[in-house]
Amino acid sequence: MNKRQTLQAMLALSASALVTPRAMAQAASFPSKPIRIVVPFNAGSGSDSAARAYGEIMSRQLGQPVMVENRPGGSGLLAIQAVKSAPADGHTLLVGSTSPMCVMPVLTKNLPYDAFKDFRPVHGMSVGGSTFLVKGDSPYKTLPELLAAARKEKRILNVGNYSDGYMLVATWLGSVGGVQINHITYKGGIQAQTDLAAGQLDLAVNDSSGFMALAKEGRIRPLAITSDKRDPKLPDVPTMKELGFADFETYVFASLYARAETPDDITRKLADSVRAAMNSPEGKAFQAANAGNPMMLHMKELGDFQRSEYERFKRVADAAGIQPK
Repeated sequence: MNKRQTLQAMLALSASALVTPRAMAQAASFPSKPIRIVVPFNAGSGSDSAARAYGEIMSRQLGQPVMVENRPGGSGLLAIQAVKSAPADGHTLLVGSTSPMCVMPVLTKNLPYDAFKDFRPVHGMSVGGSTFLVKGDSPYKTLPELLAAARKEKRILNVGNYSDGYMLVATWLGSVGGVQINHITYKGGIQAQTDLAAGQLDLAVNDSSGFMALAKEGRIRPLAITSDKRDPKLPDVPTMKELGFADFETYVFASLYARAETPDDITRKLADSVRAAMNSPEGKAFQAANAGNPMMLHMKELGDFQRSEYERFKRVADAAGIQPK
């Protein structure tokens, strides 16, 4: 090593020695004020309830109030802009879900944010597969039966959805099932389920928890789920993989994100607090009483998951010739 290289190494070592105590001081003093979790949905939604339940436990751990702020609208853009414009100090978090973090980057041109560059993953909250549903008294007992009948009759399937993500899931089904899909888009899952129960749709796509009420009444029936394993709360519903669609796997999720520039030590402290809250007796009780499954992904694990879901949706869109608008 020459003198210049030696000097550079010494300077780097000195810089790291200065950074470490500073980082430790940042983590020790954080949080210095209330933490705000911005939710892009109305109060009472599944993501909102999870943020409130875990936030209350986190507030006791961190010694500061954790407040939930609802900012619905604009397909999540209002909430995203609120967090993007806040200081990158860990005191403002976003509840990011499948649509704004994975689907909109595939389907939307000129987004006012970059889901991967503007935000950094903190920790997951809830996750589940998408579910294919039919009318309760449908003659088709399995999804392959329905697809085979549509192919034989050369029939277009009317499939209800209420988001671009579910539209892509239905598009994917049409591709692997060899059938034509007519997308019927709704403003919410309840409207789609109501029309399905009334026989106005052949099929509907919903998250793995939002249809329980009508299913218990026997008005609709789940045929398949897109997760890699059966949902513990839907043990009789087979996965798409079990039905022979080997690569058909995708999820609906809600997770916490911070501004991308938030320091590592603060992000890690937040992630550890979320995990501790989810593993606490109160967190376990919340999970048992509510739909969805706990998403125990920490920082990099969550980032890898988000990237894989984005790439999955992009492959589906590219194969179907769907261009960003």
